[in-house]
Amino acid sequence: MALSVREKPLLRELTTLGLGGTALAEAVARAESDLDELSGFFARYGGRPFVLGGGSNILALDADSDLVLVSVRNADLPEAQTASGALVRVGAGLPLPRLLKFCEDAGLSGLESLAGIPGRVGGAVAMNAGSYGAEMKDLLARVRLWTPDRGLFWVEARDCVFGYRHFEAPVGVGRHLIWEAEFSLVPADPAAVRAKARETIKHKKATQPVSARSAGCVFKNPAGKSAGMLLDQAGFKGRRLGGMAFSDLHANFLVNLGGGRSAEALELLDTARAAVLDRFGERLETEVIILS
Repeated sequence: MALSVREKPLLRELTTLGLGGTALAEAVARAESDLDELSGFFARYGGRPFVLGGGSNILALDADSDLVLVSVRNADLPEAQTASGALVRVGAGLPLPRLLKFCEDAGLSGLESLAGIPGRVGGAVAMNAGSYGAEMKDLLARVRLWTPDRGLFWVEARDCVFGYRHFEAPVGVGRHLIWEAEFSLVPADPAAVRAKARETIKHKKATQPVSARSAGCVFKNPAGKSAGMLLDQAGFKGRRLGGMAFSDLHANFLVNLGGGRSAEALELLDTARAAVLDRFGERLETEVIILS
């Protein structure tokens, strides 16, 4: 299988927020053999490399950029090895909801609190995605990385560094992409796993704009506080500028109402950040990746 390359992809078509101009090129890797061609792809196009998952945590600027994108799409169904526990090995390109559906059907518990999070497995690991107190680091056993110098290799999760929406490969690895992940889960009654996941999604639908064009939470929660609550109290729930707005369901979700522009999004973020700092003395840090 040859590496699939597309020139001048539109970032607004590759991100859930629906913003962004053109990048130089996008390479789509579906098989391990495709990775052998990546170094040549980078050399041919130059520019700044960026590994793009499902685009669900990206605020891309509308101007054209010199980015060269790599999208991992090894989306085969997960493999599970069960004994007293269970190890589930999955490609980074698999959509996270499909992994959760596999775990429900197989009766494997641990990921239910992450139900309703969009994007792909690789991006979820790279951002240490979390929800309702659970994070990817709590379940990750090891991760398979690729670098131009070393090719593919596994690293143990305990040797990686995790933080709030943050993942670092072990020291010395350098620039890399995530190709596969292995999770340590617990065998359970499939009906119980499914019920917990559905309850999580039900709660999120009632409190978050899950069907809107959004990039999820745009600000990180300050220590011991809720960014959404601070924004709400500062009067930003439902605040709109052009085609962009803070959701009227959850103030920490920025949504594209249609025809939104990145300049409007950035102005809203800057205004909200200044207001929260002025009123509460809290400096909000963006959780969304601003891709220029």
